[in-house]
Amino acid sequence: MQQVLNETKSTPTTRRGKQAILSFLFKHGTLLVIALTIIVFSLLNEKFLTYANFTDILRSISIITLLAIGVTISLIVGGFDLSVGSIASVATIASAAALVWYRQETIVAIIIPLLIGLLIGLFNSLLVVKIRIPDLLGTLAVMYIVNGIHLTFTKGYSIYNNMPMENGQIAPGQFLPSFLFIGQGEIFSVPFPVILMLTFVILTHILLNYTRFGRLLYITGGNEEAARLSGVPVQRYKTYAYILSALFATLAGIVLAARIGTGQVSAGAPLLMDGVAASFIGYSVFGAGKPNVIGTFFGAVLIGILLNGLTMLNVPYYAQDIIKGSILICALAFMYVQKRNR
Repeated sequence: MQQVLNETKSTPTTRRGKQAILSFLFKHGTLLVIALTIIVFSLLNEKFLTYANFTDILRSISIITLLAIGVTISLIVGGFDLSVGSIASVATIASAAALVWYRQETIVAIIIPLLIGLLIGLFNSLLVVKIRIPDLLGTLAVMYIVNGIHLTFTKGYSIYNNMPMENGQIAPGQFLPSFLFIGQGEIFSVPFPVILMLTFVILTHILLNYTRFGRLLYITGGNEEAARLSGVPVQRYKTYAYILSALFATLAGIVLAARIGTGQVSAGAPLLMDGVAASFIGYSVFGAGKPNVIGTFFGAVLIGILLNGLTMLNVPYYAQDIIKGSILICALAFMYVQKRNR
């Protein structure tokens, strides 16, 4: 009898201990995994823990982070934009075509893809917000349409300097140094894409958390009907979200084109899963329990560290998809466990 009473008394204490551990993991688990991953790869490869390698990691995740910010904004309003990878691809091709095929200046090679991204974002919002096609289906259809358009435009060929044209001549333009600086340049030994990424992370974090615009986006995604009854123009803010999602994917495509110096067809397709994984990992950073840009950034950092470390250990690229898929599963499982415990 006494043993039963003791077990009964210890049960609340045990539960409180478990809740404390879970709460700690929900808030700091992602950061602990990042730290543990860095330690493991540092022990396995002495070149991992160097300034040059970490700048390479940050440079590589700059593209993923920009794209993932767009995915995060669509998640905030309760949506999900699957077309971001194709938008990044068409932005890459549009920039390359403007420079190489039509011999335009850098500013034109930036503005044209941004305008295209704006139109795609408006089209996404038309399908999802106005016609009310489920977001996954609507943006999936747009993904295929956009992918088909840019493949038709290029006839399936990548765009590069001195490429032969259909008329037998050499392409008249080339990737300008001012454009390549966006993806390859440095300021005080800091890669420009990293500066660009951090700037947009900070600005978007401020926009979403310290402005009326950001609060209304979160209110729209939290409870759409309640937001509508409260006077929030729900359709307008969901439209804003899909436009911003497309514009950030466009920025990612521009940086990608500037980094590799070519317009590769379907170059943005592999970025989709990385961007989605980073966005969902972000739910658990600091126990946010909701889509947020700072969490998305740390999610991209985790993915970048893992892929960089695996590459240094000569793990085949096709096996890395298994790791990325596993990360996404863990992030989703962690998110839903956290919601159940709230």
